Amino acid sequence: MNYISTRGQVPAVSFSTAVEQGLAPDGGLYLPEELPDLSNKLADWESLEYAALCEEFFALFATDIKRDQLHEIVQGSYNKFDATEIAPIVKLSESCSVLELFHGPTLAFKDFALQLLGNFYAHQIARTGRTIAVLGATSGDTGAAAIHGLLDKVGVNTFILYPEGRISALQERQMTCTGAETVFPLAIQGSFDDAQTAMKTVFEDRDFAAEVGLSAVNSINLARILAQCVYYLSAFFRLPKASREQITFVVPTGNFGNVLAGWLVQRMGVPIKGFRVATNQNDILHRLFDCGRYELEAVAPSLAPSMDIQVASNFERFLYYAVDCDPSKVRDIIHTFKSTGCYVFEDFDRASFTSSRTSDVQISEIIKQVYDQFGYVVDPHTACGFAPVENTGPELILATAHPAKFPDTIEASIGIGTTHHSLDILKQRAIVKYSVEPTPAAIKAFMRARL
Repeated sequence: MNYISTRGQVPAVSFSTAVEQGLAPDGGLYLPEELPDLSNKLADWESLEYAALCEEFFALFATDIKRDQLHEIVQGSYNKFDATEIAPIVKLSESCSVLELFHGPTLAFKDFALQLLGNFYAHQIARTGRTIAVLGATSGDTGAAAIHGLLDKVGVNTFILYPEGRISALQERQMTCTGAETVFPLAIQGSFDDAQTAMKTVFEDRDFAAEVGLSAVNSINLARILAQCVYYLSAFFRLPKASREQITFVVPTGNFGNVLAGWLVQRMGVPIKGFRVATNQNDILHRLFDCGRYELEAVAPSLAPSMDIQVASNFERFLYYAVDCDPSKVRDIIHTFKSTGCYVFEDFDRASFTSSRTSDVQISEIIKQVYDQFGYVVDPHTACGFAPVENTGPELILATAHPAKFPDTIEASIGIGTTHHSLDILKQRAIVKYSVEPTPAAIKAFMRARL
């Protein structure tokens, strides 16, 4: 299988090349030339345990990797999760269950993709002998998950941009307390969108990319999205057969990658009813699905910092399908949005989506309400999935992070603290971080000086 850019101005590439490059040379995002039909595989896959399911799924996409090598890559990706089930489902009521995606090494859903991506990189380096410089931007969880997925990988240097003071203290410690000489947490003044914009511009400098062996870990990397597809499949198979096609997946999201993965699974023939996009007060995606208007507003720091995003980079992949796979239309829309900060869709098909918005006040209220009603503690991002909406039937809410990563918010909401042994260890370690201007020139200069 080959991979094409959403902007259609570069040749198709192999899976390994798409993973290595991350961002396509024309600034677009890679997608498969054709999505496979999974409908005839569901019966055979239903009883598979998580790693085996992941292997079968990736065998359809990573066609340039030998099957025995793919098996080794996948099997080594889920041995650091601390739950008996990789992604357990917790039933809170007849109409509401939670898919816990926070049992990986950094206690966030990003571990599902980034443990796997780290192993894809290791395989690639062993095959080619070329070292890589990984560059990413994070609003909180991606950076920590990327760093821990790449730790101890020979030939990898990791550079992660993050907005200083706009992520939780423990999220920062997960990035800055590794003690690894090949990890460079880069604190910027500004928002996540500032970091992500600068990062994408660095990737557009193809000479620099070739010079340093640049690669991406953000969800602009297709392997990230494909890895997240697997937990939708796994959850679908574990839902009650009688009701699984009536259940809506509720997805707290800021960069659109998490919900895009589920939508792609639906598009591949898995009969998922639909999705609710749950945003915090930075609600560009809620406004998009509510009225078809995609418009920038200022980013307002919130209690759910990983969703403090206005430019949802993975929206471009969804957009490609929304305009009937016409890259010229994608380029026109992206150009209009970049130049005006707004694009209004006249004919926007949002049949699979509803959306909701949650303010900071509501987040605290929801954390208390869920705890009082069910004795269950949710983190501030997952709380957005519990936003009150019109009754649309049973829901499965994706729990994206462990509540212990946000102890101040949890204690202020329900009066008790939360902790996790891996986070307690970090509190004893020294923070090592670097300040850098969120400009392409400053980022490239820093990377050149360290490589």
